[in-house]
Amino acid sequence: MKAVLQRVTSSKVSVEGRAIGEIGRGITVLLCAVPGDTQKDVDWLAEKIVNLRIFDDEEGKMNLSLKDVKGSALVVSQFTLCGDCRKGRRPSWAKAAAPEFANEMYGKFIEAVKKNGVPTEHGQFQAYMAVDIQNDGPVTLIIDTKE
Repeated sequence: MKAVLQRVTSSKVSVEGRAIGEIGRGITVLLCAVPGDTQKDVDWLAEKIVNLRIFDDEEGKMNLSLKDVKGSALVVSQFTLCGDCRKGRRPSWAKAAAPEFANEMYGKFIEAVKKNGVPTEHGQFQAYMAVDIQNDGPVTLIIDTKE
């Protein structure tokens, strides 16, 4: 799995002009499943994200996790994270998981984050979405469970 994390003061995902997921302080997760992902990848990534110390403590040091600050997560499916731009002018999507499998992994990831005690909102798989992200910092990280 590949994920781009953004620490946010707020974030919202809309489909056809209607907000379907919205959070305040927390993390927006742009998530891409890849062939070969397993429940182990899902669980590892969810646990890593909710416990990653990227929020400031009282001294201004990144020392607190999403769980520590009682933040929320907004998870958005984003197959374009697997875009391969090395050849030509059009990205190849060959490294992304097939839609049925990707949707299954997306759902499992959302549930895993919730099981870790974090309030979680999400986008709509395979929908055209508008994502409003108020990046805090900015803090943006990339995690790949295969690296």
